[in-house]
Amino acid sequence: MATQDRLTLRVSDLSVAYGHHEVVSNVSFSVRRGESLALIGESGSGKSTIARSVLRLLPRSGRASGLVEFEGQDVLSLPERRFRPLRGRAIGFVPQDPGHALNPVRTIGSQALEAAALVAETGRRELVLDTFAQVGLDDPRRVYDSYPHQLSGGMLQRVLIGLTVLPRPALIVADEPTSALDVTIQKRILDLLSRLREELDISLLLITHDLAIAAERADSLVVLKDGVVQEAGDTGTVFSSPSSAYAEQLHADVPALNPDRYEHLRTLPGEVPKIEVSGVTKSFVVEGSRLTAVDDVSFAVSAGETHALVGESGSGKTTTIRLLLGLEVPDSGAITVAGEDVTGRSHGDLRSIRRHLQLVYQNPFTSLDPTWTVARLVGESLDRYRIGTRPERADRVREAVEAVGLSPDLVSRKPSALSGGQRQRVAIARALVLRPDVIVLDEPTSALDVSVQAGIVEVLLTLQAELGLTYVFVSHDLALVRQFAHTVSVMHRGRIVESGPVKTVLDSPREAYTRTLVESLPAGVKGLR
Repeated sequence: MATQDRLTLRVSDLSVAYGHHEVVSNVSFSVRRGESLALIGESGSGKSTIARSVLRLLPRSGRASGLVEFEGQDVLSLPERRFRPLRGRAIGFVPQDPGHALNPVRTIGSQALEAAALVAETGRRELVLDTFAQVGLDDPRRVYDSYPHQLSGGMLQRVLIGLTVLPRPALIVADEPTSALDVTIQKRILDLLSRLREELDISLLLITHDLAIAAERADSLVVLKDGVVQEAGDTGTVFSSPSSAYAEQLHADVPALNPDRYEHLRTLPGEVPKIEVSGVTKSFVVEGSRLTAVDDVSFAVSAGETHALVGESGSGKTTTIRLLLGLEVPDSGAITVAGEDVTGRSHGDLRSIRRHLQLVYQNPFTSLDPTWTVARLVGESLDRYRIGTRPERADRVREAVEAVGLSPDLVSRKPSALSGGQRQRVAIARALVLRPDVIVLDEPTSALDVSVQAGIVEVLLTLQAELGLTYVFVSHDLALVRQFAHTVSVMHRGRIVESGPVKTVLDSPREAYTRTLVESLPAGVKGLR
């Protein structure tokens, strides 16, 4: 419980500008001891800029004005030599990507000793091991001796949280601490932060674009758009009775809060299977041992249907879609697409099949060549397959771009001149331009804000209704799967443990593993629907 008479952090009329461009304008909020406050909003709303202001980590081009007061000290006016001892010791920071926060060529232990040096002159190794045990790392000594690449994402995030809480800070700033993690790992990390906050009476400033997490984990909220506070207050009040149009829109865009939002766009799939995966198994040799990545997997997808594959990292989802796309050859079993066998085909045969089977990658930032224009990116496959004349190809590109809701005048731009949502629409247009029957969607919205995600989902469902497309949808977001898919297969350790209509599987799961996934969804949203 928060100590109500003690403020840990007070931000008053904070404004931040880069050059002449103001990105945060007159933001005010406060966090009491032991309290959690979430800053929420889409990319560009100013969340991370506010966090960097609190931590005094703005780039040289950034200028902050107003008041940022930590335990009675004005952070912005302190000389760096006086603030430096606070950063890390009194104000902890959990970054978004643990892979980039740790030195890859040094052991975890050698890096952890630096954090221990902030609070202890002797017994630092024992202090680190005790802290690793406190944050739920089962084998602290192995973690201590490991390099970052030898640990999973969830373990690395626990390491970072351990290093953050080791000096017993009064405030933790957590910037999207679970955005790259599976739903079950996400729940463990959030449970850990909540437990440490209560046990150690630590205040938490949580930066997130996931409103479902904010609803469950924060005592109060600040809703931001374009650097301006749209709404602020008690979490339950903001979510149950939003007073600003922007907060209302964010509420409407959260899949967990609006499971039936797209029912009006859903079409009934046909009865003829477009995809059949039968008894497929695939293993790899890793460090001398044989690992079965996909084990006797079978499912069928009808024409015009969306079938989702869900499960944690390592469950076999990615290997399954690589087999479906002909990028891997199964050890046994068969895969057919539109009646054509995908397995055992030559490169030339697969090339003809891939005209009807396209892939939209997870990350629009890395899947598009930054030196190409939109026109070239979308039209590349038309050139490769020598489809039509040059004017006809230009028409096809324009049609595909317009179909995903982009303006034709964007075709001359390069990816750097587009937003994340526009980039993903370009990726979808590139898949559409060949007029395929089947599109494989590999986490197509995981890198996007909830409002942008909603627009992409609406585009995909509209295209499915208009063109009769069949989708295979890979995702760890069960709430989105419930909105988007007709059927689902739950994968665990390479096997399908449960499969069926999406509402049946997710609303009334039979298997313990499926129940674990469903129960890992933020519980706070259930009472706010």
